Amino acid sequence: MTGAAGGPAAGGDSGAGALGRTVPPARRFLARRKGVLARLALWSVAEAGQAFVVGYGVARAVDRGFLASDTRQGLGWLAVAAAAVLLGAPVMRGVFAQLAGLTEPLRDGLVRRAVDRSMAEALERPGGTDRAAVSRLTNQVEIARDSFAGLVLTLRSFVFTAAGALLGLLSLHPALLAVVLPPLLAGLALFLATLRPMAAAQRRALAADEALGDHAARARAALRDLTACGTGPGAERRAAELVADAAASARVLARWAAVRTAALGVAGHLPVLTLLVAVPWLRGRGVTAGALLGAFTYLVQSLLPAVHTLMTALGAAGSRLLVVVDRIAGPAPHPPASPAGRPPAAGDVAPAAAGAAGVPRASGAARSGTPAPRRPAAAVEFRAVTLSYGVRAKPVLDSLDLRVAPGEHLAVVGPSGIGKSTLTRLVAGMLAPSSGEVRVAGRPVAGRTAAELGALRVLVPQEAYVFAGTVGENLTYLRPDACRADVDAAVRALALRPLVERLGGLDAPLRPDALSQGERQLVALARAHLSAAPLLLLDEATCHLDPASEARAEEALARRPGTLLVVAHRLSSAVRADRILVLDGVRTVCGTHREVLARSSLYRDLTGHWNDGPHRRP
Repeated sequence: MTGAAGGPAAGGDSGAGALGRTVPPARRFLARRKGVLARLALWSVAEAGQAFVVGYGVARAVDRGFLASDTRQGLGWLAVAAAAVLLGAPVMRGVFAQLAGLTEPLRDGLVRRAVDRSMAEALERPGGTDRAAVSRLTNQVEIARDSFAGLVLTLRSFVFTAAGALLGLLSLHPALLAVVLPPLLAGLALFLATLRPMAAAQRRALAADEALGDHAARARAALRDLTACGTGPGAERRAAELVADAAASARVLARWAAVRTAALGVAGHLPVLTLLVAVPWLRGRGVTAGALLGAFTYLVQSLLPAVHTLMTALGAAGSRLLVVVDRIAGPAPHPPASPAGRPPAAGDVAPAAAGAAGVPRASGAARSGTPAPRRPAAAVEFRAVTLSYGVRAKPVLDSLDLRVAPGEHLAVVGPSGIGKSTLTRLVAGMLAPSSGEVRVAGRPVAGRTAAELGALRVLVPQEAYVFAGTVGENLTYLRPDACRADVDAAVRALALRPLVERLGGLDAPLRPDALSQGERQLVALARAHLSAAPLLLLDEATCHLDPASEARAEEALARRPGTLLVVAHRLSSAVRADRILVLDGVRTVCGTHREVLARSSLYRDLTGHWNDGPHRRP
């Protein structure tokens, strides 16, 4: 949830709306599991019988046994009550065995719904991030599962235990119900009156907490822009407002919790006090001492614990379940948009990318009004970059300086294990240098979000990723809004038409295990060709292609607008590049094919027969 507090995502939806959305699917879920519910009800009937026998046995042990000077019969009735208590263990075992038939399907359904929602939001907002997706898939799903299990147990236990206990009170003497029921029903009514406002208060508190966390995450990512544009105080004020809103929501929640505690006291303790006060009145109406003791047994051992558990579970687990299920299965929230035509307010936190923020970076020339000549930003730039996998390990890259111009085609060559793949992962933001700085599109890679990096570069590794879906979905994975003409152009550029036709067309299902390694690489390369990212990183992404297919793919990707950085699998890839970077573990050489031939003995050894062969540029 990324909405600001006070908007639709901040808890403006009432608990009634969430309840209205949740009840119909809950009914359908339970209707499909009538067998499990029937078996659970049978075990619960056994639990109700157990509750009835315990109190009844105590009453008969006193009246017909000990008060009637029949110790044997009294002990016999107590043995019956003890046996009923011992039978509780197998009854609960049967209950839990059936409970799994309800909770596990619920968990699986919520996980599927959370995944479908996250994927749908990703398709609707390419490049955006769903910060709550992980929470929904892990923490919130488990909260729903545990809360549902607790509710089923407590509701079932209350209904059947209360039925057994009330039936036992009626069997002992009807006057006992007249004393016990009024305070019990009063406490339950007060408790039920708090359910809806308590759920709404919990929803507002959760939304306020999420809004505060989202603001903190955005502010952390945009610290440089906030400082450069002077909007830090506004962001600080906005944070203070969100903190105050979260505190106010917590106070409202605490007030309703106090009312709920009072309801729990009325329902959980007042019936016992009422029964004690009414003992003389009950004795005058023929209630025996055994019946009174049995009534106290029903209250203390069965009825009041069931009421207490029910109220605690509904108050905590019930509200959490309602809120969490509605957040996972309910309508997706949408953050409030800024009014059209208005620049971001001082308290608004923009994305960290300068272009996305819409605010240019401050500079001395800009402040003075005098335009300063600016060197075009490099597509990729390494500034004294060193990386080693350990404090005492030998650096894989040592003080590397490199500048790749926009639109340039660079090939990286060198022996296995020298650091070629490490270099691409540094550019992609998957690794952080030990020292120095890596820049992409003129800005440091460090601190950028995954969405920002995803919009700037595409990394195609050696093992191409192809998923179960249609052929078209695989090709447009990085650009879901691509039109058919663009898809056809990418298929044509990579000579992928025979493969697409063999698979049955763009709308045909694709089974990853039906493709060879080379065919998977062609699909991944066409996907990269179709993406909007201005920087393509190929980490031996053509190693399973034959030389002709490799040449055709690299030439197509080089013609595509943008920058191409290739970790060469064959030296023919280096010859096709504008420049070549040779990593040899001693010193780094970068230049055209002829320049590197003259300056690097390693490259001369690697190229061998290519020395006198054709090359793309002198």
